[in-house]
Amino acid sequence: MQPMSNSTNTQENNTLQFNYGGQAVIEGVMMRGSRALAVAVRNPEGRIVVHTEPLSETIYGGRVARWPFVRGLTMLWDALGLGIKALMFSAKVALEEENEEGEEKEEPSKVFEGPMQWGTVLVSLSFAVLLFFVLPTLAARGLFAVLELTQYHVLENLIEGVIRLLLLIGYIWGISFMPDIKRLYRYHGSEHKTINAYEDGADLTPAIVAKYSLEHPRCGTAFLLSVVVISIIIYSLFPAMALPLRLASRLLLLPVIAGIAYEFLRFTADHQDNALVRLITKPNLAMQHLTTAEPDESMLEVAITAFNHVILYEQGEQDVPETAVLVEVPASSSAA
Repeated sequence: MQPMSNSTNTQENNTLQFNYGGQAVIEGVMMRGSRALAVAVRNPEGRIVVHTEPLSETIYGGRVARWPFVRGLTMLWDALGLGIKALMFSAKVALEEENEEGEEKEEPSKVFEGPMQWGTVLVSLSFAVLLFFVLPTLAARGLFAVLELTQYHVLENLIEGVIRLLLLIGYIWGISFMPDIKRLYRYHGSEHKTINAYEDGADLTPAIVAKYSLEHPRCGTAFLLSVVVISIIIYSLFPAMALPLRLASRLLLLPVIAGIAYEFLRFTADHQDNALVRLITKPNLAMQHLTTAEPDESMLEVAITAFNHVILYEQGEQDVPETAVLVEVPASSSAA
């Protein structure tokens, strides 16, 4: 019988007090703990390259981490930056070719830091806000203006939300046909399976991890869907307003909605033993079938390697590095 994904902490281990997370990257996986993150990527030679670096104690271990709503915004902003950086690192490793003999090799972990990193974050965030928040607002207002139904502002708000939801689902579904994204979704599946196995107390070997669920209640896909659904509820309560004010309200309330969505996701992930909570989160879990796929053994090896490096720091078996560290490990050691 296939083990079920379990987001509650079932191991008698202090490291489980933190909700581990991660994301798929190009030919690899990024895993994040409370003290450090690790990005494991398989290079063209078949070896696994691992980048580790410390995380901000203020954000992940200080007072901010205990402030509801505020912690969500700070962690999400930092996670966005780390995620972009991890993606660029993975691209460098996965796509690099053998340098000519004698040519100095640039360290992948150093190629994407500082202004370039945060500039990319801002561009990516701006694109997402324009596509999923500004565009639906303009589309709904234009539609109701053409139909001369602008007096039905509650209905307009709801239609705006439906457009936003369809855009999100359509975008995720549309890019899934790209070969590189298909592989990315398989690595996403390996990330989920690894965390599910760990939280269930299982040994982290590819054969065992492969039996676990592709779904996980703390998935970023679930967060995106939660943001959209919560925005539909909140915006539907707004009165009629001019288009500039309407757009401003969407943008200004976005951080608030994100904070609420984060707390909702955190609460539901910690209460999956409750039948009502499981019912409420079914759409979130179903949505993950668009962004995950069954990984092969080599992909599971990469995810396990990344997670094992994080656990070394979380359990105190290894001191957290003050700066980024880059190592290569043979594939056979990744499942140890």
